[in-house]
Amino acid sequence: MKKKSGFLKIIGLILTLAVGVFIGKTFFTSSPSETVPMPTTMKYRNVGLTKDSTQTAMSEEFTGTIIQVKKGESIQKAVQAANPGDLIQVFPGTYYETVYIDKDNISVQGIIIKGEWPTLDGKKELNDAFLYSGNSIHIENFKIMNYKGNGIMGQAGNNFVLRNNWIMDAGVYGIFPQYGKNGLVEHNVLSGIEDAAIYVGMCDNIDVLHNEVFNSVAGIEIENSRHALVENNYAHNNTGGILAFITPGLPIKTAYDIIIRNNFIVNNNHPNFGAPGSIVAGIPPGTGILVMAADDVIIENNIISGNDNAGITIVDLATGGSTSNDRNSEPNPDRIVILDNFMHNNGNNPTGEIKALMLTQLSTKGPDILAMGGGVGSTIRDKNRYRTFGLDDFGPAQITDTKDVTSFLLDAPVAPRSVSKEEVGQLTYYGVCAGCHAWEERLIGPPTQIIQAIHANNPQGIVDYITNPKNLRKDYPEMPPQDYLSDEAKMAVAEYILAMKE
Repeated sequence: MKKKSGFLKIIGLILTLAVGVFIGKTFFTSSPSETVPMPTTMKYRNVGLTKDSTQTAMSEEFTGTIIQVKKGESIQKAVQAANPGDLIQVFPGTYYETVYIDKDNISVQGIIIKGEWPTLDGKKELNDAFLYSGNSIHIENFKIMNYKGNGIMGQAGNNFVLRNNWIMDAGVYGIFPQYGKNGLVEHNVLSGIEDAAIYVGMCDNIDVLHNEVFNSVAGIEIENSRHALVENNYAHNNTGGILAFITPGLPIKTAYDIIIRNNFIVNNNHPNFGAPGSIVAGIPPGTGILVMAADDVIIENNIISGNDNAGITIVDLATGGSTSNDRNSEPNPDRIVILDNFMHNNGNNPTGEIKALMLTQLSTKGPDILAMGGGVGSTIRDKNRYRTFGLDDFGPAQITDTKDVTSFLLDAPVAPRSVSKEEVGQLTYYGVCAGCHAWEERLIGPPTQIIQAIHANNPQGIVDYITNPKNLRKDYPEMPPQDYLSDEAKMAVAEYILAMKE
């Protein structure tokens, strides 16, 4: 008994030291006592990560205008005055506003002076801090707090960089790129988020690196997205640490080619405070990694410790609780690959179905790895290293590591979308509406089917609601106004919603 106790103490010390070193190296990238310098180059290509996974800058020298915003001035007015290629520098102070960026190639950089940050405070009255639809948007060095909806939300913007932001109690999502390509989310710290601290929705070619997420329902969520690298993040004290899954009923029907690597996923046992009825409200506390219906997910070299339900859970849509009849969403997790991971002290207090399953094995302790439901072609490097349940169909892994994959970012920026008049409604639905509304699955907002029924043959009714929503249902949170959309986009998306079949 003494040897076992001593071993566990040593393991605990190793974890504490490792996480401490990780935090020290990862999150404090600049001295808080000094001014953060202006970048010397601007048109970030989102390519070429160095060996320490830091983005290298650029192909061209900065030739734009620097616009400075001081305490008491408006960031939004600076955006309105900016031209593509400009840099907006925001100095310390508290700014009570929502910043909309609908231009391309705009960078907004907070200037940190002697530990003082520029802070956006929504006072629990405003919905979003930053909302961007432009391409090549760069947002860094801000404190964001007390918003009702989102800290930073992207709506169909490509080639984005969201870096070194501190987001607390910002509503439903902390950082939420929606329907974007070629983006980098790194060195952010997020807490107190009602759904996902970092939520990558319907995106392609995304790197999520060196972030700390805690005290939220979901730490990092890769949903209906492809080609995503989730690496060197610290996910702790959430309900679920890192998630990769498919939500049926969204326009993008697949999630695949996802690497979850070199993360600390520790003590994710926070009570679930997600919106009742939403998908994330069904995540049991104590979930380390959850893979639901996503394909070609590789889980490698993570430290997964202290998650009371299970370390890694792999389920199909039916097992995960989805009741959708989306025929175009394949429901099974296929070709999951589990390589070497360090797993310790998971499953101490399993709940619900996992608890019942383990009792059939005469055990009150949950597994390190659990697989339930359908799926084919999945493999594991060494099953005997872990406590497992449901892995009988897992074969031996055919690869040993993923070191040849350094990034999923593209070698060149993605071109801005060319949108015809006929495509405005679809793009608006994909980039704006689908973040909260699926066809028949409840997300944050009611299913699109219900919206159709309420506003049948009345697109103007949807337009009016988009512009000035009223919270008519107590079982759903208040929808924020989308009055920043053009009249053309509002009518186009209303007509698109009413014409949808599935």
